[in-house]
Amino acid sequence: MLFLIGILEMAIISAWTKTVSEEKILLSGIITFGNIFVWYYVLQTLLNDLSNWQLIFWYALGCTTGTMLVTSIFNYLKKKQVANKNL
Repeated sequence: MLFLIGILEMAIISAWTKTVSEEKILLSGIITFGNIFVWYYVLQTLLNDLSNWQLIFWYALGCTTGTMLVTSIFNYLKKKQVANKNL
């Protein structure tokens, strides 16, 4: 489960970064609020079984996958936007 949560969290963090850099104040605040609940779940899960290194491994792998996935999506959308401008 933490693998999927890691992917979700990186999607949320990427959306947050985008909204903050575009100065979308309300939306960045809403995203921050939601991210706190994700963090609460992660911390609670890890603290309940602190000696289980596999939880950290799967969470880290999910975060890595999420970062790469979201970055690839943003890259694809940026290239598509540039291609549409050239038409």
